Amino acid sequence: MPFVTGRRRTAAALAALACLWAPAALAQEPAREAAKAVPETPSDPSVLRICAAEQPPLSMKDGSGLENRVAAAVAEAMGRKPQFVWIGKPAIYLVRDGLEKKICDVVVGLDSDDPRVLVSKPYYRSGYVFITRADRDLDVRSWADPRLKQVDHMVVGFGTPGEAMLKDIGRYEEDMAYLYSLVNFRAPRNQYTQIDPARMVSEVVNGKADVAVAFAPDVARYVKDASTPLRVTPVPDDTVRSDGRRLPQSFDQAMGLRRDDTALKTQIDAALVKAKPRIDEILKQEGVPVLPVSN
Repeated sequence: MPFVTGRRRTAAALAALACLWAPAALAQEPAREAAKAVPETPSDPSVLRICAAEQPPLSMKDGSGLENRVAAAVAEAMGRKPQFVWIGKPAIYLVRDGLEKKICDVVVGLDSDDPRVLVSKPYYRSGYVFITRADRDLDVRSWADPRLKQVDHMVVGFGTPGEAMLKDIGRYEEDMAYLYSLVNFRAPRNQYTQIDPARMVSEVVNGKADVAVAFAPDVARYVKDASTPLRVTPVPDDTVRSDGRRLPQSFDQAMGLRRDDTALKTQIDAALVKAKPRIDEILKQEGVPVLPVSN
């Protein structure tokens, strides 16, 4: 959910890698979870069952998350009641343990090229950003900026284009201990581990990191509410690694459905058109910088 596509969110890639990182634990998981699994229930045509996992600020049980609000707007445009089906696992497991088990019918906020699902039309596009303090002369606009090799700490998410570029410019080893300290030295290779977006922003606000690189929707709310004014600059989509390989930085966001659920896709695509003004307003309220969708 990064790596192949966008944010946490090389969703497909991270989910697959999570299985590779912890084969023993996942092999035992079905037996442990069987008794707790939510039973499959028939879909009520008056309700839109939305797969959900707690992941502030995108998804929150009080319904205030960005993706909660978007899903509710789409459900209402369909004339349905939004029903969030909460999965007690990280969001990377929503497809496997929610959608595929048919306990819910739609996953919000997937990259539009996610191979695991049938995707809706994209409803917005956003990307990675550099975050720095506005009161500092550090207006970073590119990974080619030589100052990035000289600044103090940089904070990036694990498994993201930011981590890949931090390695590419030769300073990952320098920041590795710092990054691991932000997750209490839990190793992402052994379990799903990610740095809290709020922590990423606060590290810059408090001067513990000079630069943060994050997926804009993950941090927009915290940037907007920060006690110190921050500068947010999009990472260029023409970013290339030293080996010449292009590393995309912005991604269309879509809703994911089961591959055979073409009827629901048609309904959701129509609802996305109807709900677009409301979705645009939600994104504006959240402070999410958006780009024209590519598809």
